Amino acid sequence: MAPPLIQLKDIRLTFGGTPLLTSVELSVSPGERVCLIGRNGSGKSTLLKIAAGLVEPDGGTRFVQPGATIRYLPQEPDFGEHATTLAYVEAGMAPGDDHHQAQYLLEQLGLTGNENPANLSGGEARRAALARVLAPSPDILLLDEPTNHLDLTTIEWLEQELDSRRSALVLISHDRRFLTNLSRSTAWLDRGRIKQIDRGFASFESWRDEVLAEEEREQHKLGRKIVDEEHWLRHGVSGRRKRNVKRLANLHELRAQRRNYRGTTGAASLAAAEAEQSGRLVIEAKNISKAYGERKIVENFSTRIQRGDRLGIIGPNGAGKTTLVNLLTGGIEPDTGTVRLGANLEMATLDQHRESLDPKSTLAEALTGGRGDHVMVGGKPKHVVGYMKDFLFAQEQRVTPLEVLSGGERGRLMLARALAKPSNLLVLDEPTNDLDLETLDVLEEMLGDYEGTVILISHDRDFLDRVVTSAIAPEGNGKWIEYAGGYTDMLAQRGADLKRETVKAEPALEKKEAKASAPATASKRRLSFNEKHALETLPKRMEALHADIAKLQRVLDDPNLYAKDRKKFDDTSAAVAKAHDELAAAEERWLELEMLREEIEQA
Repeated sequence: MAPPLIQLKDIRLTFGGTPLLTSVELSVSPGERVCLIGRNGSGKSTLLKIAAGLVEPDGGTRFVQPGATIRYLPQEPDFGEHATTLAYVEAGMAPGDDHHQAQYLLEQLGLTGNENPANLSGGEARRAALARVLAPSPDILLLDEPTNHLDLTTIEWLEQELDSRRSALVLISHDRRFLTNLSRSTAWLDRGRIKQIDRGFASFESWRDEVLAEEEREQHKLGRKIVDEEHWLRHGVSGRRKRNVKRLANLHELRAQRRNYRGTTGAASLAAAEAEQSGRLVIEAKNISKAYGERKIVENFSTRIQRGDRLGIIGPNGAGKTTLVNLLTGGIEPDTGTVRLGANLEMATLDQHRESLDPKSTLAEALTGGRGDHVMVGGKPKHVVGYMKDFLFAQEQRVTPLEVLSGGERGRLMLARALAKPSNLLVLDEPTNDLDLETLDVLEEMLGDYEGTVILISHDRDFLDRVVTSAIAPEGNGKWIEYAGGYTDMLAQRGADLKRETVKAEPALEKKEAKASAPATASKRRLSFNEKHALETLPKRMEALHADIAKLQRVLDDPNLYAKDRKKFDDTSAAVAKAHDELAAAEERWLELEMLREEIEQA
């Protein structure tokens, strides 16, 4: 195995008296792709900054292979005094780097290079920061939430770009699909320590559940052992003093183990305060249109939304998703056409613009509106501390200013505010931003149990697939079409040319917005080295997996194996299941690449 490019050993860090990192070990070898998983506040971003050399730990060592180049993508990039985005990107390159890459990547990411960094939106700032870290082609990329504020076309372009590079990756992301497609190993930062497996994110959640279940069993055994030792201490003390002292010391040690045990943080308790049931018809739009100047945002669109529907609005930044939602919910009037809202509608909205909150106000004030100690949840008062705990806030955070909250904490705060209002129609604009995976799971469950109607804007493909029952996507020039199912179903119905058709169909969009969709264009590109290599080697890999499965199956064909050797039976069964999963993944990847190859040749 190649020596690591970067290695962290026994990293320790304490903030405010509470250990954040305890004896953390992490190493990354050339070409390795690691996803770093953990709860909000577990120290993932801090650990990435330590790996980048930006934060000094209290203890431990950081080793970087001499000559290795590292680039770090922070959640909030600092543009300094750079006058343009091109100057900002070029400032991150070494003298020997190809400076043409800076302009090329900016254009691929929908920027010209002439933008003033002070005037960039969140998505534009993220794209400029990505161009800066990608342009030098470093040996290792440390990426903290690279998909935040990016639209779907840019996320998919970024996936392809990272997949084609030889750089080692360490990824922090809440985007399951992104992690599944790119990661090859998983580092789980949990209660200050890292547990690692040589499998990608697709295997993480089942592995995590197994680890936690085993931990629970061990704690149960420890508790029983303490009970037994305490019983002996009370009733079984004999005259052998030396042995008694030793057993008493053992008991103290067992108690210390239980006392020092840091259990897992509980899950968020998300529940929407539901109003009385709305009428069966929630929204009916007939032939609505909206334009700003010469630009058509919505053109002759009709839809009928009924109670219980979960509608996803999908599309690149600037396509007009928020405008469409405002038209449907009565926030703005259409130029032509009509919108009819159903009876007894009570709407709660989650706005993606969290800057509307006063950064100097406290967490409790943001929840109560600055009035007293209670939050009105579903029309009933609930103490603010109890409501905070439902959203994983500690009691001490009651007086915390909003300006010091992490992105995930701000996301949970906005959800808490939106869900407190009684509703039968939830309008959620990018609700997944900055949320950790566990909170996303709870949010999905809550939306599944919600008896009202949901309208959702999101760039999270996996979240859309899990939540929505239909999706509306732009065709360009103001045309929108509704498809049954989630994001993957929408792609299947539209066909493989989804993004190219969308880009070609938008001649009326401003030049800047047309460029923002450009990363999705794949017809002009060629197969990367990695894709060619995979296309050549995957058939042999699939053949080998078929042989392995047949060999393992012959072992399982023994009808007496289970009775003779239970462990061998379990191990062989697990190996067969793993081989089948690998074979399915290899076949799917080969088919995808083969289709891409034919598509490129025919273009």
